[in-house]
Amino acid sequence: MICDTGFPMPVLMIATYNEDGSVNVMNAAWGTMQERDRVALNLTESHKTVKNIKARGAFTVSIADAAHVVEADYFGIASGNKVADKLKQAGLTATKAECVDAPVINEFPLCLECEFIEYQDSEYGCGVIGKVVNVTADERVMLGGRLDMSLVNAIAFDPYTHGYYKVAERVGDAFHDGMKLNG
Repeated sequence: MICDTGFPMPVLMIATYNEDGSVNVMNAAWGTMQERDRVALNLTESHKTVKNIKARGAFTVSIADAAHVVEADYFGIASGNKVADKLKQAGLTATKAECVDAPVINEFPLCLECEFIEYQDSEYGCGVIGKVVNVTADERVMLGGRLDMSLVNAIAFDPYTHGYYKVAERVGDAFHDGMKLNG
């Protein structure tokens, strides 16, 4: 058995506006849903993204997909504190979110628009807490008017191997399959 503290995590693209209105995007694998309408992102205050979130009071969280793994990785390598226009360098585009003062990266299939709630810094970690106020999805990941996760082709990051892996196949039905074990 291998003991390691890493486990696969979703690859999240956090997008904000800089002071001059240009778009900043960062790759954040350390994030999760905290409640049904809350996200928690483990980000330090040294990130340009955190400064932007505090200044604008908003951000978006896009799910990175397999088709854009190179761009997603670049957003994790290049710092917004050093590179002025990472979005342009990656060859991607953005539009203003419908409900918050933050950009939506057009090429990523699924996006959560979030209002900034608070920044937490304690002995157990630090990070941005946001409230999801709108969710948008590209038509290519919709089937019958509903989101089809198998079409998103989301990627996960494995910190143990430093690899990205596609998450695409449905393997069961939550709150149903386990019922088979109820004698």
